[in-house]
Amino acid sequence: MIPHGLDGVETLSRHVNNPPAAPSTCRHTLAEHARLEWRPTDGGDPAAIIEDFLTAHGLPVADLTRPARHDPTGVCGASLYVSAAAGARMVGAPTGPPTPVPALPDVAVVVHAHTDRPAPPPPAPRPWRLGPWEPSWTPDEHVAAVDTVRAAIARGDVYQVNLVGHAAADYTGDPLPALARLGALPGARYGGTLHGPGWALGCASPETLVEVTAGRILTRPIKGTRPATDQGRRELLASAKERAEHVMIVDLERNDLARVARTGSVRVDELFAVRRWCDLWQAESTVSAVAADGLALADLLRAVCPGGSVTGAPKLAALAEIAACEPVGRGAGMGALGWVGPGHVDLGLTIRTAAADPHRMHLWAGGGITWDSDPHAEVVEAAAKAAPLRAALARP
Repeated sequence: MIPHGLDGVETLSRHVNNPPAAPSTCRHTLAEHARLEWRPTDGGDPAAIIEDFLTAHGLPVADLTRPARHDPTGVCGASLYVSAAAGARMVGAPTGPPTPVPALPDVAVVVHAHTDRPAPPPPAPRPWRLGPWEPSWTPDEHVAAVDTVRAAIARGDVYQVNLVGHAAADYTGDPLPALARLGALPGARYGGTLHGPGWALGCASPETLVEVTAGRILTRPIKGTRPATDQGRRELLASAKERAEHVMIVDLERNDLARVARTGSVRVDELFAVRRWCDLWQAESTVSAVAADGLALADLLRAVCPGGSVTGAPKLAALAEIAACEPVGRGAGMGALGWVGPGHVDLGLTIRTAAADPHRMHLWAGGGITWDSDPHAEVVEAAAKAAPLRAALARP
């Protein structure tokens, strides 16, 4: 056990200068203007609450198809974090077991204004130390959960379910520099940090949950993983199991976008492209559509949250299986994190994401389960996805 000091998340400045997906020209000139944190005990529909809060602070999100301009002297935009549990609540699905990070809200919205004042210096941190990781389930329990899902697939209850494991480690020191290192990992399209009273998160996600620009919506689901070697690439391209799993999720994402798109406008722009994240190959597709007239942010969130690549198909049935199989809640994992600005939304899926509470660092990793899944291989794959994050977080 590592002794806890008073230099963790409770001392972090509320000046946020590295929000994921923020405009590159503004990223280091932002200061917090207003903040909303929501938890299920607060009640209400989180999608509507997010939209109303952003509208009240000058961001035109009631109609994402209407042209809007960036104001370099006023509100720039907002960081938006939505947990997987909040996403499940938006669609009336089970929210799963309790989160292992109760300090972390299920929704965080931070409105940013431009500033030319430097951030106040943080308190001098104690040396960083991260203890051993303690998983919430054993490899045998993970294997048993995969077998449970395969049985549900055999019954016809679901076609695919994404199972996610969690681990936590005690720490001393300031967790924010460690979390910030995640954003420097290769392929971290949504690299950055966000923090609040008693919590902080860092993201290295390569996956776009949803992006809206100039009335066009797109999502980039990732499904299918192999080691980043020549042989691994050949295996991924040749795997009928991985391709079937991937196409299933692409079809689910097509249906999700169709709920908020002009009729007949949904298309698959790219299918099963192999790209690298750290030391892994991953298969990614791009699905796009023309936004329906008057599309509001709340309706967009209800359509895409929680993300199909981290739930399964059919989505509601998969969420029920997830709630029954996973031992702890998904916390910061498998939700949404990114930026909402005038005329622009860009949210990443919080895979490859870690969160800190005042005493522990938390991490989630998993994978999609189909009938052809090898339970032991799924355990190995989840560990491979977590390994680069664990290494980055452990560095002094």
